Amino acid sequence: MKVSRRFGLVAIALVMAGCSPEINRRGYIAKPGAFAQLSEGMSKSEVEGILGSPSTTASINFQGDSYYYITSITQGRAFLSPVETNREVIAVRFTKTDQVEGMAQYGLSDGKIININTRKTLIAGNEFSILAEIFRGKGSTGDSMLKRKM
Repeated sequence: MKVSRRFGLVAIALVMAGCSPEINRRGYIAKPGAFAQLSEGMSKSEVEGILGSPSTTASINFQGDSYYYITSITQGRAFLSPVETNREVIAVRFTKTDQVEGMAQYGLSDGKIININTRKTLIAGNEFSILAEIFRGKGSTGDSMLKRKM
């Protein structure tokens, strides 16, 4: 009786451990109050001294450089795909003389999800249902078949 009870308790413990969420923090981990220390006119080296090295920089240095500090927090459970629960982006824009021109802080609600694996550009107003596609395709094929028979 004791063995089956212990086995039951171990099984319950394993099930409970599998249901607990796994939280992953990736990218830049901001120090509390670091964003508040930034001000316009600071140099790049001062910004790097406060925030550290950026996650990425602007790919085109047209009117000045930009630094981006990106943090992402995901939460997953057992066999489910992880879901991003929080994202923070700190953007620092510099002038051509490498002085801070402006800064902004963006969250998950400010972003837009873009599927980069598709090779299609979505165009508003060009979405058809399956039935519209079937009837549209059938009509054009039927016309060409009639012409061939004549």
